Amino acid sequence: MTDEPIQILTDIPRVHGQARGGHVAVSFEGRDLTYAELERRSDRVAAFLQDLGVKPGDRVAWLGRPTESWFEIFFGVAKARACFAPINSRLAVPEVAFILQDSGANVFFVSPEFMAAAEQVVAQVDRPIELIEVGGPDPDATRYAALREAAGAPRPETPEPDDDVLQLYTSGTTGLPKGVRLSNRNYSAFLMLRTRVEGFDYGPDDTVLILMPMFHVAGTNISFSGLAAGGRLVLQAEFSPPAVLQAMEAEKVAHVFLAPVMINALLQTPGVEKVDYSTLRTISYGASPISEAVLKKATETFGCGFIQFYGMTETTGAGTTLAPGDHQGELMRACGRSWVTLETRIADEDGNTLPAGEIGEIEIRGPIVMAGYWNRPEATAETIRPDGWLRTGDAGYRNEDGFFFVHDRVKDMIVSGGENVYPAEVENAILGCPGVADAAVIGVPDDKWGEAVKAIVVPAPGQRPDPADVIAWARQRIAGYKAPKSVDFIDALPRNPSGKVLRRELRKPYWEGRDRKVG
Repeated sequence: MTDEPIQILTDIPRVHGQARGGHVAVSFEGRDLTYAELERRSDRVAAFLQDLGVKPGDRVAWLGRPTESWFEIFFGVAKARACFAPINSRLAVPEVAFILQDSGANVFFVSPEFMAAAEQVVAQVDRPIELIEVGGPDPDATRYAALREAAGAPRPETPEPDDDVLQLYTSGTTGLPKGVRLSNRNYSAFLMLRTRVEGFDYGPDDTVLILMPMFHVAGTNISFSGLAAGGRLVLQAEFSPPAVLQAMEAEKVAHVFLAPVMINALLQTPGVEKVDYSTLRTISYGASPISEAVLKKATETFGCGFIQFYGMTETTGAGTTLAPGDHQGELMRACGRSWVTLETRIADEDGNTLPAGEIGEIEIRGPIVMAGYWNRPEATAETIRPDGWLRTGDAGYRNEDGFFFVHDRVKDMIVSGGENVYPAEVENAILGCPGVADAAVIGVPDDKWGEAVKAIVVPAPGQRPDPADVIAWARQRIAGYKAPKSVDFIDALPRNPSGKVLRRELRKPYWEGRDRKVG
């Protein structure tokens, strides 16, 4: 094994391709991709992308289930000094079309099961798009494989620290998704910092199970961490609790990241207590709320170290960590301490740092803070203060020992099953439904999803719409996971003098008696 450090993401296939080329980098559905093949194939991807006219700074989009090809393409895009933009495959066609249009991507990789939707998407974009099918039952028969194998050597490009390497889209409070620009500089800091986080220093002999989607920062970061260590990724494209438990034992998994909803689902799976977890060292979790009861049961069942990660896509997923040894007592409700070399604080609205015990907004500063939102300078300025502090939108406090606790949200974002949902977007989808005069959307406690989307509806005079009709109306216009799971009715929405809905007042009765307003 070479002692050469992994300083940027494109070092991963190059360094490990030379030092441990025969070792498996990614295992997926019976196919093994070695580090040598990852290096060779990503070179070919860079070459054919350059032949297609992709230039440094261009965006290249992806839609579909993750496969080993995702990694070939990601590293190929990075080698061409372009930026990879994977799109949430759970979005509706109009939403995908907006993101593809916004990204400016001219090359669009799509897995077979999404090709029909992709053709509808491309028809809504106002420029020519190179649509390339990738993966499927016979991945070698796709156009992607043909382009890759026919390609020569790429024209050398020297990566620059400020090159955007990954663009992940998050929903916006206005309902318009925002592309989070993550650069080589961000990921260089991440790769350095992760080795100093307890339980995150994966080794070359470790198997890491990847279950989070690859359009989510948790999916990308856990994958990059495993690959940077020279370890083996076992990739599952769909979350199936029995398959996960089988893989943990059969593949001798050492590390896995699970959204709380996944942890709860595994605990409900018959036979969970009979699986051999002797190789399992850590379960990392985050992205949405988790109840203390579920966390306690999980630590007893799996018998390994648990690590909570608190961060945002906008901070390259980094922020605070609750280490395995801190999962006890009142710290079970904490989101941990700041990553080493990062700064985390509680601030008031004017950006003044607050002392321990006082509630304010959690803010993070350091080299992991995003380059900004793509095409959204105003939103960037609203999120990152002039002195570099990134406003998370979460309210919380810090105790005297430096542990941070999330108290409630400053913004109204709902996190359901690890997915971000913004009320304004859902409200826009509901308004216009026959019988609905007004509507507000809130997150309410849910044992399975952490939070569930609830619509509070003011009926039109003399009408009483069926809740099922309201939900169906919304599902026709936005992704299913964003649509309300339930509908309550109210005579009038509480508003402040300027007319803004007081969602906090709407949430109160549903969160009454809960210690944690958010995870």
